[in-house]
Amino acid sequence: MKQPIFVSAMVNGLLVAVAAITLFPLLWMLSVSLMAPGEASNYPPPLLPAHPSLNNYRELFAHAGMGRYLANSFALATAATVISLTFNVMAGYAFAKLRFAGRERLFRVLLASLVIPAQVAMLPLFLMLKYLGLVNTYGGVIVPALAGIFGIFLVRQYALTIPDDLLEAARIDGAGEWRIFAVIVLPVLKPILVTLAIFTFLATWNDFMWPLIVLTDKDLYTLPVALAALSREHVQDNEMMMAGSVVTVLPVLLLFLVLQRYYIQGLLLGSVKG
Repeated sequence: MKQPIFVSAMVNGLLVAVAAITLFPLLWMLSVSLMAPGEASNYPPPLLPAHPSLNNYRELFAHAGMGRYLANSFALATAATVISLTFNVMAGYAFAKLRFAGRERLFRVLLASLVIPAQVAMLPLFLMLKYLGLVNTYGGVIVPALAGIFGIFLVRQYALTIPDDLLEAARIDGAGEWRIFAVIVLPVLKPILVTLAIFTFLATWNDFMWPLIVLTDKDLYTLPVALAALSREHVQDNEMMMAGSVVTVLPVLLLFLVLQRYYIQGLLLGSVKG
């Protein structure tokens, strides 16, 4: 009996140590954001602020315009998530359950394009958006996220688990394809939809390279781009930069914590059914 208890204690101790190592940078970032200017530059660096203060956050929102950039990121990530889910779910369901000419061949072509690095497609994509007049607009940021190959693949694999007999029974009862999709398919796909929504929202919120390329107007900047621009203006102000990092990380961290039950459920169900 003692050996299992010892093993359990060792495993739990190791997990606690790993969790502490993982959380330490986030906690220290929060601690530095509450320090006075220049305090974090002392040697050795202090772990806790001598006199905690929210002055760095007040400076960010009062003079650096962080509130506007926060609203920009939230609106952009929300719109991209909703639109991307709409296209990905319909396309994934079509590839899984609807019969049309060239379905398997087209899906294999989509999968093959996954091996192409995103950086390779940035130049032709930018030129295409420039031709459409979408450069320096939020449309230029959202269009590349309209339908992701990974999202289509994820929904398709999950939709394959829906019994064909269930769909055929609904058709025999006179239900149209749109009603079947809304009443039967969407409720079944709920766990994977939440998982895909979290993926898309986090990817859009944290994306730095593409908004940096497409957006030239400072008023349209997202949080990561604005924080990078701010760091060039306040090179030595580590405390303010950490405060900006907290503002950038905190919303998506809270979102993940609130929805983690559905996220884990979607991953587990997908692994079991797949």
